[in-house]
Amino acid sequence: MITFNVGPSKINPKVRQYLTDAYDNHILSISHRSKEFDDFSEKCLQLLHQKLNIPSDYKILYTGSATESWEIIAQDIVSSKAIHFFNGEFGKKWFEYAKFINSETVGHKYNEKEPIQLSNYTIANDTEMLGFTLNETSTGTKVDKNVILEAKKICPNALISIDTTSCIGGVAIDFELYDIIYGSVQKCFGLPAGLGLLIVSPKAIEKAKQKNVVGRYNSLLTMLEQIKKFQTNYTPNVLNIYLLYRVLDNSMPIKEIDTLVRNRAYNLYHFVSTLQGFHLHVNNKEVQSDTVLTVGSTPENIIKIKKEAKLAGIELGSGYGSLKDTTFRIANFPSITEEEIETLKSFLSNI
Repeated sequence: MITFNVGPSKINPKVRQYLTDAYDNHILSISHRSKEFDDFSEKCLQLLHQKLNIPSDYKILYTGSATESWEIIAQDIVSSKAIHFFNGEFGKKWFEYAKFINSETVGHKYNEKEPIQLSNYTIANDTEMLGFTLNETSTGTKVDKNVILEAKKICPNALISIDTTSCIGGVAIDFELYDIIYGSVQKCFGLPAGLGLLIVSPKAIEKAKQKNVVGRYNSLLTMLEQIKKFQTNYTPNVLNIYLLYRVLDNSMPIKEIDTLVRNRAYNLYHFVSTLQGFHLHVNNKEVQSDTVLTVGSTPENIIKIKKEAKLAGIELGSGYGSLKDTTFRIANFPSITEEEIETLKSFLSNI
């Protein structure tokens, strides 16, 4: 079965060997306080900085998932005033969770088929954080860099926080534009689910120190202390950290991956636009995601194409949320091969 599911997604084919290596080298049995763990954890963090061009003064932390970061951000960094901009289900859920913790949190839903117009919203000067979903998995959209630059001009003192779950490791991210970046490994890194990453700037760390939340499970300040030793304050997903280290050690620099993914996205969008009975959910190139394509049709056509795809040995990603019945999604992640893309095209051409 060739999978184009958007997460958990296709596993990097080299992971099979890495799993064998982990078993043979007793990685599955080592302590997360051992030198062996510290060694490959340190290498993993170094490779994340190196391969993704993450600034050296930004701290990278391990979490159990991307959504775990929602709680850490809301409880440990933001004191009261935050504004979230979203156009899909995952951005909405992040906002709703943040509001549950901080009642002053404000959310603005915008049209997924157009860029965010920040001038349409009131952003107070004392806003602590602006939250964006850099790549919204449910709608297949992205936030353009110019929107972030405008946000920094409008509210220069605010922390900029972004969800990168379905694009980190697949496209180049200008990390210096952001203060809080979170994501996970089961999409563009081509790994099993169960490991998240939370990346924080010096500005975000200083804000956490001012708030000074300690004594709670996974408090940011405790995490920052433990990561100095390349460790976590809880028993982490040791295997997935090892696998991430191995994948990064054998991956291309993000600039090369970015070129591959964006070129393939361009070709896929053009191809899908020619299909009879189906349409691109988002036609505006300015907001089309490079890693998740959302294709629309009637509920009857969606059911039919997914069923026929399975019979052909292809798994298409299901629609999500309000788009569940009228769309399917195509993952364009680095682990997917050109041969698999051509197989998908051939199938879709003959439906």
